[in-house]
Amino acid sequence: MIHLPRLYAILDTSCFRDSQSLFSTAEELLAGGVTLLQYRNKSGNAREMLEQARELKRRLGGAVKLIMDDRADICLAAGFYGVHVGQEDLSPAGAREVIGETSWLGVSTHKPEQVKEADQTSADYLAIGPVFATRSKANPDPVIGLEGVRTARAITRKPLVAIGGINRANCRAVIDAGADSVAVISDLMPDPRKSAEDFLRILG
Repeated sequence: MIHLPRLYAILDTSCFRDSQSLFSTAEELLAGGVTLLQYRNKSGNAREMLEQARELKRRLGGAVKLIMDDRADICLAAGFYGVHVGQEDLSPAGAREVIGETSWLGVSTHKPEQVKEADQTSADYLAIGPVFATRSKANPDPVIGLEGVRTARAITRKPLVAIGGINRANCRAVIDAGADSVAVISDLMPDPRKSAEDFLRILG
């Protein structure tokens, strides 16, 4: 069983005007104590994604576990720690075939049936959400609330990451509802280093 840090930072390229601001934010998050970071690029081509992924790896080294969103092939090519797949992406079995047995595999879920299904796969951790309303997805799934986190916790013994609208004001309640870790995008953007330090202090 893997151990997840309380804070799972997500770098979504849609939040940045250019690659340089993406990289400097990643370095600020590292300075703030982040040890698990997902690189998410929903709009770039494969070449851009690989270049950015390799540069993140070069800058952050082994200090941060880097997770690639969606693309198991780029995860492998960039030397990332693992890959995270959604319900419409490569299947967990397919992703596992690409990345091998030792890399981390995360799977997104949005309702109890999906949690049950993902629990039967070789996924190392499951993500559940959106817990609260979120602006970081164009067509988000229905909000599940803290009750949805509790339900997911009752279904699986795998490490559980809660995602969606989580900020410094509500993150503690999400952990108390049963999540092992909280994934955060927007509330890490203003002053990334201080924001990360705030989260880690609140999450204890």
